[in-house]
Amino acid sequence: MEISQVKAELSELRKEIRKHNRKYYELDAPEISDYEYDKLMTRLKDLEAAYPEFITPTSPTQTVGGSARREAGKLVAHDVPMLSLQDVFKREDVESFVSDAIEKLGDVEFVVEEKIDGLSMALRYVDGQFTQAITRGDGIHQGEDVTENARVIDDVVQKLADAPAYLEIRGEVYMTRKDFAATNARQERLGLKTFANPRNCAAGTLRQLDSRIVKERRLSMFVFNLQKVDGVELNSHVEAYNFMARNGIKIIHAYAVCKTFDEVWRAIEDIGARRDGLDYDIDGAVVKVNDFAQRERLGSTSKVPRWAVAYKYPPTERETILRQIELSVGRTGRVTPTAVFDAVELNGTRVERATLHNQDFIDALDVRIGDTIRVYKSGEIIPRVSGVDTSKRPDNAKPYKIPDTCPVCAHKLEREENAADFRCVNPNCPAQLENHLLNFVGRNAMDIKGLGETSMPKLIAEGFVKTVADIYKLPARRDDLIAKKIFGLAKATDKIIAAIEDSKKNSPAKLLTGLGIFGVGSAAARDLIQHFGGLGALSKATLEELQQVPDIGEVTARHIREFFDDADNLKILEELITMGLTTEAEKKIFDEGSPIAGKSFVLTGTLAKYKREEASALIAERGGVVKGSVSKKTDYVIAGEKAGSKLTKAQELGIKVLSEEEFEQLLAE
Repeated sequence: MEISQVKAELSELRKEIRKHNRKYYELDAPEISDYEYDKLMTRLKDLEAAYPEFITPTSPTQTVGGSARREAGKLVAHDVPMLSLQDVFKREDVESFVSDAIEKLGDVEFVVEEKIDGLSMALRYVDGQFTQAITRGDGIHQGEDVTENARVIDDVVQKLADAPAYLEIRGEVYMTRKDFAATNARQERLGLKTFANPRNCAAGTLRQLDSRIVKERRLSMFVFNLQKVDGVELNSHVEAYNFMARNGIKIIHAYAVCKTFDEVWRAIEDIGARRDGLDYDIDGAVVKVNDFAQRERLGSTSKVPRWAVAYKYPPTERETILRQIELSVGRTGRVTPTAVFDAVELNGTRVERATLHNQDFIDALDVRIGDTIRVYKSGEIIPRVSGVDTSKRPDNAKPYKIPDTCPVCAHKLEREENAADFRCVNPNCPAQLENHLLNFVGRNAMDIKGLGETSMPKLIAEGFVKTVADIYKLPARRDDLIAKKIFGLAKATDKIIAAIEDSKKNSPAKLLTGLGIFGVGSAAARDLIQHFGGLGALSKATLEELQQVPDIGEVTARHIREFFDDADNLKILEELITMGLTTEAEKKIFDEGSPIAGKSFVLTGTLAKYKREEASALIAERGGVVKGSVSKKTDYVIAGEKAGSKLTKAQELGIKVLSEEEFEQLLAE
């Protein structure tokens, strides 16, 4: 290979790896599998080994992947570097590591343990009291302060019984498969983007600015290393583990202590054999020297310790025949194509289905019914289609296109703006019924307490509700509800019936939010009602008139117009009006001297006394308007704790910034 070609490939590899490092470590949104990333990194290492004169200090092989994100919160200096591990992929690589260690150290013990697939976090304790948690960040200089989020993780011990003067430990924050499934189900129900895998979900969750979200998603943590200790003498990894376990710290379980390579390899195979049965993801096995003094002798490079390696299990691929592509409609209307193929064994389980994600994915692979496809398990868990062997393609195979009508209700499908997904936007589609009803009774909409995830499936299964209007027919079916024990006994049933009746007094903005028009959330609903005065005028508004409302674009306007043009929707709306729901707003006259009426507000950060919806409602009630982004037309920005980029932009534009106390003073005026 010519020198110019070497330089060009090195440059391209480094650029590509840096992009994927940012996607993985900082944005929690990887585009490629670990296996594909490892192939890129291996190629870069091989080239640099062959041409060491071209190694640069900023090459991904010389730095720890990722950097600390300033927008995530306060940055904290590392007491001890949080280095990554050298990855190895072959038995021979592990044998070489073990042999080198024995040659340099003589009598040496190794600890072999699971490599948890999550996000690294260090915990600091002063006199036994938990004081701070930080992410790896750049691994060398600083990480992100995530202390408040760590406090709500059950596995983080708040106080140690056997308290040293100072203790810093490092672990991996992860999400169990059960909690990951529950989180994605909640995201789907709320119409939000789902997470690709538990690792992404755990990483994104740990960096949330609202610790209530962290608590709701139920993160877990294993501790895998002692970083620093003052006041207690600990001489080995196992000794440190025993000390941590006595203090209730959750350490990596089922580790093995080994003396020879054969023992080490057997331990790696044992972990590999049981990984499918774990309730969390692992992406390899770690082999580390047990004795701390021996670790000191081996030392570290600028990126990795020389006393440990991470063995990565190879992904298993199987070839099979694609028999058909099934379409399913999720609870938010998103249409998902699924490959159905001849069953194959992958990582100890029988697999015959895998998601094809969307039309773009199908087009990129050029996958066709009858093709011979390659299937593997992403993260050892989720079946994926990796490619097609076109040399085995049948002569009659045709490109596959997702139909333009919903497979459940035959309503026209629409492609989401700037996205690859097709969606059924019919809120009355049977596939979306439960999600639609839960949105209607939810806190941001009609807020009917007692109607929720437990009772709604029963109401649907027993035929009590098929549309949102049927909710207001439930009081007339009190005896049937009690007989079927939908809500329990008479007292509980009467309480929910009273909540249903009471919800009729809710504002038309809440009703509009509950109708489930695509793109119309609580903020947009408030703006629309404030502009048109009620559902009557709104239902007759033209596309041009709708777009005169701030933040209502062409796509949302079209969805609103299509909703009110649908005869079934109008019938449901007429039923709701007949049953006494409020569809028109009371005419309010605001004092022209009011400091809120006619003003534009933006909220950022977390307020101590108000949820964002509550603060927005208080502003709207006084004639103000709440916007989602800061512009020159913004009058006030209300900044809570951990305010983000909106606060920065407000300061740059010279917009008045209010604290929560100043906001309350404004409300009082």
